Amino acid sequence: MGSDRDTLERLLAGNRRHVESLPDGYFADVQTGQHPTVVAVCCSDSRVSHEGMWGIDRPGAVFTPNNIGNQVWDEDDGDRIIDGGVLYPIYHTGTDAVAVVGHTGCGAITAAYHVAIGAEPPGPRGVDKWVDMLVPVVEEALESDRIDRDAAADTIINQLVEYNVGYQARSLCAAADVPDRVTVYGFVYDFQGVYGERPGRTYLVTVDGETEREALVELVPDGYEATIRSLLY
Repeated sequence: MGSDRDTLERLLAGNRRHVESLPDGYFADVQTGQHPTVVAVCCSDSRVSHEGMWGIDRPGAVFTPNNIGNQVWDEDDGDRIIDGGVLYPIYHTGTDAVAVVGHTGCGAITAAYHVAIGAEPPGPRGVDKWVDMLVPVVEEALESDRIDRDAAADTIINQLVEYNVGYQARSLCAAADVPDRVTVYGFVYDFQGVYGERPGRTYLVTVDGETEREALVELVPDGYEATIRSLLY
């Protein structure tokens, strides 16, 4: 196994800065348990930071089961089930909201799109499993009338990102294992200026399966109407 002392030093030095920056009692409220207000399922991507995205400055606020392609499910003996990382906080920490968060320029969606149009899976097997689970979502999107298949490739990818967020959110709403008390939000994190001119903003694209702008405007607090946007037809 290789060794990179520079990387190790950066990690250790970064943790030292983290420890030194913490105020007294920073972990006091979460020493013996956690009660996050939301479980946020984001894509595994180094450019997507929960703490940065939501302005989190305390531990225990957000439960974060990231994976490739911000998927809410997993497979068990051939069956599609809701992932335990999503269900655990709902059942055991009192969390009653889920945020499914995709992001512009998603590599997982890009890989699934290429497989859907005939390319080989990217490999290795641990990656292929998650890409393969996205392929039917992408195929459904491409067969719908919501994607501009004549657009540039990056536009198609970003439309597919939003479609996948909606698909994952609807899957949660329909799942028997998710109690009715749970609210499901769908967001796209835009760090490329695709939805607007302010990179880093999360755009709300669905709430409990609702995607119509007029209905979503009624659900957001005053002053946040600009966060409701869609790339889909």
